[in-house]
Amino acid sequence: MVQRQVPKSSEIFELLKFKQPTVHRKRRRLQDAQTIEDLRRIAKRRTPKAAFDYTDGAAEAEVSMHRARQAFEDIEFRPGILRGTDQVDTSCQIFGGPSALPFGIAPTGFTRLMQTEGEVAGAAAAAAAGIPFSLSTLGTTSIEDVQLAGPTGRHWFQLYVMRDREISYDLTRRAAAAGFDTLLFTVDAPVAGARLRDKRNGFSIPPQISARTVLNAIPRPWWWWDFLTTPPLEFGSLKSTGGTVGELLDAAMDPTISFEDLKVVREMFPGKLVVKGVQTLSDAKTLVDLGVDGLVLSNHGGRQLDRAPVPFRLLPEVVREVGADTEIVVDTGISSGADIVAAIALGANFTLVGRAYLYGLMAGGREGVDRAIEILAEQIVRTMKLLGVASLDELTPDHVIPLS
Repeated sequence: MVQRQVPKSSEIFELLKFKQPTVHRKRRRLQDAQTIEDLRRIAKRRTPKAAFDYTDGAAEAEVSMHRARQAFEDIEFRPGILRGTDQVDTSCQIFGGPSALPFGIAPTGFTRLMQTEGEVAGAAAAAAAGIPFSLSTLGTTSIEDVQLAGPTGRHWFQLYVMRDREISYDLTRRAAAAGFDTLLFTVDAPVAGARLRDKRNGFSIPPQISARTVLNAIPRPWWWWDFLTTPPLEFGSLKSTGGTVGELLDAAMDPTISFEDLKVVREMFPGKLVVKGVQTLSDAKTLVDLGVDGLVLSNHGGRQLDRAPVPFRLLPEVVREVGADTEIVVDTGISSGADIVAAIALGANFTLVGRAYLYGLMAGGREGVDRAIEILAEQIVRTMKLLGVASLDELTPDHVIPLS
C-alpha cells in the first residue's frame, strides 16, 4: 500500500517553481512562439490579408512552393551515437566572410508594407546575430539606411536587371560604395510570376482602400496606425509606385536579360558576384565556367515559374558536379533549423530564409525577427547535437536519406 502524508508548505514551494509573468504583451506573444509556423499564425492574425498573402503566397497554383516544403519533409536523418557533442560550432565562411549561423536573410521586396520597421529591423537583427542581410532592388529602405541600421553586419545586395539599365548600374555602384560585399545577380524574374492571391486581393502599391479593405482592417488597427503614421513607402529603383505589384514588376524587369549583362555588372562590382535563381545543372556549369563566385539554387520561393525545379532536390547533383569549384547556397521552402541542417549535410555551403524572417517581422517587428533567428538557431543546434556532430563540417550526405 502507498503511504501518504500531508506535504509541508516548504516542500511544495521547492517542487513548484512559478513562472515569472511577462507584462509586455508583444514579448510574451513572441516568447510563446516555438516554431516559425507559430510566428506565421501570429503574423496572419496581425496583418491585413493582402499584405499577409503577398508574403505567404506564391505563383499560380503554388505547386512549386508546396513541393519545396515537402522536399524537406521527405528526408530521414541518420544520427550517430556516442560522439560526445556537448558544444557545437554553427559558424561558417561564405563568399569571403564569416557568418555565425549557416543561414542569412534573403532579399524581399516591399518589406515595409508587411510591417513598418521593414528592412531596418531585418538588418539590425542580422547584424546582432552575426549573419548576412540581403537587400532587394525592390526594398523599401535605401542602401545607405540599411548600412546605418546594421553598421557592424554583412550586407548583400540583390540586383534585378531593369529595362533602364542605368538604374541597375547606379544601384550596383551605390551598393559597392556602401560596403555591401556580395551582389546577388538575379536571373529568375525576367517578368512577374502570376501571383493569383495578389490579383484576387486587388493588392497594389500603395494599398487601395475599398469596403473590403476597411472590413479587413477593423480587427487590425495597429497595422494601419503604423502604416499611416510612418514615412510613405519608397522604392530605390522605381520612380512611380502606382499599380499592382505584378504591373510594377513587369515595368521594371527585362526579359532580354543576358550573359552580357552579367559581364557588365561583374566588371562594375568589386565584391563577390553570385547568381541567384539557378534551376538547372547545365546553367550551373555554364556559370561556374564563366567564373562567378557562387550560385544560389532558387526558384524565387515558388513565386515565379510554378512547377519549377525544387532547389533542395537539385542540390546533390549540382554539388557533385560543381561543388568543388564554387560555393552553393539554397533557398525556397526552408521553415526550420532542421531544414537548414539537411541542406548543409547534402553539400550546401549556406542557406537563405525569406518567409521565415518575414513572419517574425509581421509578428513583432525587430523583436519578431530576433525571435525568428533565435528559433532557427536553437533548432540547428539541437538537430546537430542529436545527429552527433560538433560542427557544420562534420555533416555529410550520410546524415540525410531521401524517402522519395
